[in-house]
Amino acid sequence: MTAGAGFLLAVLWFDLMFDVQAIGRREGDLPEPVLTSIAGYYARVTTAARPMNRLIAAVMLVTLGVIVAEIARGGRQPWAGWLSLGLALPPILLAAARTVPNAVRLGTRSDPPARQSRLARSILSDHLLCAGAIAALLAVQLGFE
Repeated sequence: MTAGAGFLLAVLWFDLMFDVQAIGRREGDLPEPVLTSIAGYYARVTTAARPMNRLIAAVMLVTLGVIVAEIARGGRQPWAGWLSLGLALPPILLAAARTVPNAVRLGTRSDPPARQSRLARSILSDHLLCAGAIAALLAVQLGFE
């Protein structure tokens, strides 16, 4: 579980290296060089990287599976398993339902700049939320290993 969470946090870190270009620009369209940079990154990692982009989804599923197995096994600290599930499941569902589809769409650059800017800001906020949850998951797991 710790390895999976660590991997996911590393992926989020790489994503955030591009996402942060949208910080401090809450209104209006993002500058074209910023959109080009962020959209280019997401085009590469969501579409052009096939089949390696599937690895992230696989790690998410395996991490959830390990958490569920830990809960079913009834470890030393049963509440830690439930807390871990509560920290892992929402960001994984958010990624599947909104973040990845938005990143794929942004990577196509098919929308007007205003829509691309909204997508980039949404991805940034999703990734910040997910990074916090996954970092907390790691803290829980490292605290009880």
